[in-house]
Amino acid sequence: MLIPILLETSRKHDFAIYVYCFMPDHLHMLAIGGDNADLPRFMKSFKQEGSYAFRNSRAMTLWQRSYYDHVLRKDEALADVALYILSNPVRAGLAKDFREYEFSGSFVIDIKEIVI
Repeated sequence: MLIPILLETSRKHDFAIYVYCFMPDHLHMLAIGGDNADLPRFMKSFKQEGSYAFRNSRAMTLWQRSYYDHVLRKDEALADVALYILSNPVRAGLAKDFREYEFSGSFVIDIKEIVI
């Protein structure tokens, strides 16, 4: 339910979602902003729309008030950070291989082609 909302709001707010991984209690996402990207506006929109959909289907709240962001430094390779994010379910024991975890993916690359 949240993946289509993430795709729609990222497009609306000029972000390319390189990878995402929904964990049971948090979300990891590697996003690349375009010229008109505004992270606070994008996150507010995604969290509002996602929360509304989740609350209607599960009668529960979903998000904490804020979020943590980190701008990649020059010495941080995009591919390494993406693999770290995608490997979260493996480290948590939710999947044996990140490619089989149904709550992660990319709107930019085919993660099934990633070779470790």
